[in-house]
Amino acid sequence: MVVALLIFLAVIGANVIVSVYLERKLSAFIQDRLGPMEVGKWGLLQLFADLMKLFQKEDIIPFTADKRLFKAAPFLIFAAIFAGFALIPINKLLQGADLQSGVFVLIGVISLDIIGILMAGWSSNNKYALLGSMRSVAQILSYEVPIGLCILCVAITSASLNLQEIIGLQGIFSNEPNYLFGIKALGIETTNVGGFLTWNIFRNPFLFIVFIVFVISGLAEANRAPFDLPEAESELIAGFHTEYSGFRWAIIFLAEYGMMLLLAFMATILFLGGWNTPLPNIGSLKLADWTSGKDGSIAMHLWGAFWIFSKAYFGMLVQMWVRWTLPRLRIDQLMYLCWKVLTPLCLILVLISAFWRILMIW
Repeated sequence: MVVALLIFLAVIGANVIVSVYLERKLSAFIQDRLGPMEVGKWGLLQLFADLMKLFQKEDIIPFTADKRLFKAAPFLIFAAIFAGFALIPINKLLQGADLQSGVFVLIGVISLDIIGILMAGWSSNNKYALLGSMRSVAQILSYEVPIGLCILCVAITSASLNLQEIIGLQGIFSNEPNYLFGIKALGIETTNVGGFLTWNIFRNPFLFIVFIVFVISGLAEANRAPFDLPEAESELIAGFHTEYSGFRWAIIFLAEYGMMLLLAFMATILFLGGWNTPLPNIGSLKLADWTSGKDGSIAMHLWGAFWIFSKAYFGMLVQMWVRWTLPRLRIDQLMYLCWKVLTPLCLILVLISAFWRILMIW
């Protein structure tokens, strides 16, 4: 537990440095420009310069703000998101808290950041900050419904709420019945093939639709474009953190990128095989065996950590790509999408997943 805590504490700190640089370069590539180039080789030291600037800035607190709540809010936001990493498995061995109902505990813990966001907006005594925080609360609470239903679809298919078990059922050592759509008809045993063919999005074809809904809802949950209405610069200056500066603003920024990474981990675990290798065994070419390591060996744990982090950071790149490609939605479009499109679709998918589970077992 201590090792997993220290690993994720280091990862979240390094995540901001790596992710911000990648996002700046990716956005520059999309917009046909260079991005940071002046500070260090290829601009690699630009973020370190920005961090030094932030840490040296004055911590300004508005005169009419509720000072205790204003100071505490950024740390509460970060604590709620960081607590979610306690349930994320790094590999088959390393996990902070291996709970039987871990998947629902995870979504319950990370939803607590709503309290910190509302505190930040209200305590600032700024109308733009208050509007931003109210938008954020409405948005996050609304999109937790389709996210929860997406997780329920996976729980029904896997017959488990334990994150390690959900990952294990997507690997080459799975003892589950063959649920693969199409592959089963060919007489191929998925327990021997492994790789991406045993991921949930292939074991149940309807889970691919669930995965798309989860990604869309995850962007809204993390306040990322095109759902960044709580921070809309053209309307609210910066949203709920308008009055923050220096180190406290950096903590909010750290929490935002931490939330992006956490949602990428959740998508990886629930739909993309978690720490299992994406490479299948093809005939005599045992790619899955070679990139998984022997059961219980050090190589197995190293490969597992490599694959889950690789998939998660690919998910973060997709989030960045979407941000710099799609325009921001209006608030009414945001709520329409949640309550009249995604939620009814998810309810149908929950019903289909239940029938699929019964059909495959029968």
